Amino acid sequence: MDVMAVVIAFLANIAIAVAKTVVALLSGSASLMAEAIHSWADAGNEIFLLIADRKGERERDLEHPTGYGRDSYIWSLFAAVGVFTVGAVLSVVTGVQQLVVPEPVTDYTAAYIVLAIAFVLEGFSLAQSSRQAKKTAEHYQRDTLDYVINGSNPTLRAVIAEDTAALIGLVIAALSIFLHQITGNPLFDAIGSLLIGVLLGVVAVLLIGRNRRFLIGAAPPPAVRARVIALLIGHAEIERVTYLHLEFVGVGRLFLVAAVDLTGNDREEQIAERLRRLEQDLETDEVISNAILTLSVHDEPSITE
Repeated sequence: MDVMAVVIAFLANIAIAVAKTVVALLSGSASLMAEAIHSWADAGNEIFLLIADRKGERERDLEHPTGYGRDSYIWSLFAAVGVFTVGAVLSVVTGVQQLVVPEPVTDYTAAYIVLAIAFVLEGFSLAQSSRQAKKTAEHYQRDTLDYVINGSNPTLRAVIAEDTAALIGLVIAALSIFLHQITGNPLFDAIGSLLIGVLLGVVAVLLIGRNRRFLIGAAPPPAVRARVIALLIGHAEIERVTYLHLEFVGVGRLFLVAAVDLTGNDREEQIAERLRRLEQDLETDEVISNAILTLSVHDEPSITE
């Protein structure tokens, strides 16, 4: 993600959170208070995402030979577990309090104005992040939605999930307040707060599951695997490939282990030198962070996909 875009989103979420909190306290709306909690959670999430981007971009060293790319998933996991989960719990608690001790909303107009402004700002943020997702997905020749949900970029996924959840939450809050207004029943406002809490919980579970998948070692989709196999077989010095292991070690970065059959019949020391040169050549590819090659056994079957 673009750092400036995350910073702008952070400042916008702070402004929205302050406005929602003030109006929620003045109006007494539980669903608007849940939305305020939602915005505070989003603002806290941006901090974790900034850290995730910075930590994950560090170059590999002797202590971390595959790099620091997985740090992005760790900090994104912190955001999902800490910020979204806390936001979900607090929103549910607010809804339960409204059920136990109902309070009427005293200023509907201010609530609608804040929700409308927040909807415009969140919609603009979602449009920006969606454009970036579409551009990145096209670069990797993948469907945009598939890339957002299953791709290796946790910050992009979190921002889009955050913006989408924000828009849905705003609609829930507006509808809850409207039903409260026309019926005079505060039950609808309480239900709105509970639904926003459930929404945040669903987002948290989704993001936790995605980050966990990459932390324990996720393989790329078949199209990426086929591209890497074609890259290996297409090399002038590689005759065939009999084994291939690919694993994400960061955003758009793969760890590659392959068994290959080289052309010719060089001596052992020459083969070692050729393998090392091939590894270095493969690591110039934009998606390959580390490459380790070994020799195939003559009776092993070739792989083509």
